[in-house]
Amino acid sequence: MVKFSEIPFSKIKERLTVKKPWDSVIIFLLNVLIAIPVFIICHRYTIDPGWPFHLDRILMFLGILIAIQLILRLLRKIIIFAIFLYLLFLGWGTLFGNYGFNDVYEDYRYMVYAMDDSPNPQDLIISRLLPFPNKSRILKAVQYDNPQVRNFSVTATTKHFKDVKGYGDYRTIIQCFAVFKEINSRWNYVSDPKGREYIASASESLRHLSGDCDDHSIFMSACVKAIGGTPRLIHTGGHIYPEILIGDKRDLETINYLIKKILFVKESKDKTIHYHIDERGQVWLNLDYTATYPGGPFMHEEILGALTLD
Repeated sequence: MVKFSEIPFSKIKERLTVKKPWDSVIIFLLNVLIAIPVFIICHRYTIDPGWPFHLDRILMFLGILIAIQLILRLLRKIIIFAIFLYLLFLGWGTLFGNYGFNDVYEDYRYMVYAMDDSPNPQDLIISRLLPFPNKSRILKAVQYDNPQVRNFSVTATTKHFKDVKGYGDYRTIIQCFAVFKEINSRWNYVSDPKGREYIASASESLRHLSGDCDDHSIFMSACVKAIGGTPRLIHTGGHIYPEILIGDKRDLETINYLIKKILFVKESKDKTIHYHIDERGQVWLNLDYTATYPGGPFMHEEILGALTLD
């Protein structure tokens, strides 16, 4: 049995030491590999002060690089062991469904794209809103549990975006976007009878995919809710339109990338994603009949009422 005192630590240390100048090269590469996920975490959980050209994020990344560089230089004698631990951590996460190599790549891609292509937020202050008009009639008309409405939504998910892979956490939202695509590509605007506010139920609008803005909003909300999405209706005085809850600002980075680069590439090219942020920090995307992609431009900016269908 080998005694502890007989273990050749000096030889092991010597073998783990990288000769110059390769030690500096390895330290820098390891620094970048560690700095990216650290920066992503800091970026997600740090309030954005809105500095021009993302100067706050640039300074943050440089600060992280410098700090990690200093730490790694102190550990240069065991740099190979540090690399092994880092790769082991990501490898473990990749094998067992935790944070792994693909997560580093995907998160970095979403973050960089979101910083380069910033969506356009609109704050929504619930306390300032007025009572929603025709609330009871609208709630009754949102027949999300109607079998025909549900079947329409399910059929839409088989027609659009069925083959999109690798976004399991956003599967329901992607399917709701498929419903949006199906409805808005077929919707025929028809006005109410003159002098009367006609509110069509979801099952009624399903027959011809026609109606005015409140009919579209009711039908869209019913179809989205029928497959697990969380919709709401926004009242602007002379207009009503639907929105969908996508999560918080961290989820917005992924959704922004999905819309612009995978799902609605042609429709959203060189355009901005528009959304509202409520008092709880939740992000809602515009699904108006005037929009060709989720998060399209608002027809009216002023908000008088909001009706959430959760």
